[in-house]
Amino acid sequence: MVKLRSLLTAMVAGVAALSGTAKAQTTQVAPAPATSNAAYVNAPVLSHIPSAPRPYSGHCGIFETCASTKIGLGKGDFMIRLSGVGVLPQDRDSNVSLHAGGATIPLRNTHLSTTNQAMPELTLEYFLTDNVSVDLIATSTRHEVAALGSDVPSLGGPRKLDVGSAWVLPPTLTFAWHFRPHKRFNPYVGVGATAMWFHNMKGNAGSPLGLTKLNAGFTGGPSVNAGFDYQLVGNWFFNADVKQMFVRMHAWVQDPKETLRVRAHESLDPTVVSAGIAYRF
Repeated sequence: MVKLRSLLTAMVAGVAALSGTAKAQTTQVAPAPATSNAAYVNAPVLSHIPSAPRPYSGHCGIFETCASTKIGLGKGDFMIRLSGVGVLPQDRDSNVSLHAGGATIPLRNTHLSTTNQAMPELTLEYFLTDNVSVDLIATSTRHEVAALGSDVPSLGGPRKLDVGSAWVLPPTLTFAWHFRPHKRFNPYVGVGATAMWFHNMKGNAGSPLGLTKLNAGFTGGPSVNAGFDYQLVGNWFFNADVKQMFVRMHAWVQDPKETLRVRAHESLDPTVVSAGIAYRF
């Protein structure tokens, strides 16, 4: 009987212990009050998720100014420029003489007149430093040559006598000083040298006294210039330039048998005006 009571007492104590443990577990996992979820329920919801920014590809179009585009010009830049050029001979200080039978007759009242001409021009330019560049221009222009003056009638012609035509190739090498490197607007001045070749020369077939053969010698001289570059977009630039060349021309016209010759020494001194578009590499 005593044993039975002890067994019942142990069973009651075990049931009580198990009930306490279950109550403790129920308290620990109880859900949070409904008010704690209010912040989540009322949070704003995005209707559209923005796209991630595209990484910079490194490509810049030929007609675009991008973050990587260099502003202005400076050391190491190489440019190719295509311009329209006007060549305006000044025809200063003519010295004309007639040579026949070993005699020389000065024609003091006669001078040469050379027509103006416009042609395309190609320029190559390289920047040695930020401020100093060297450029080479190349073009060829055709000019008509005439003799003017009161002595011309003594040659059997009018006061204006058409002598012929000639093509001129005047490559000019120039060193320029740029005042505002790395700026869009960059003025400059320069000094250089000009060489002149005359080619495809043709005398006037109807010339009095049969003076139909026209020739000219190679010549050259110094030159000065001034101009500016302006960056338009990307690596494209606009250029305007004026050059003054100091060149004397040595020319002569003669008959086919070379027995009669008229020689002329003249300060041609052309003024060269150009404007065009350049691209920097």
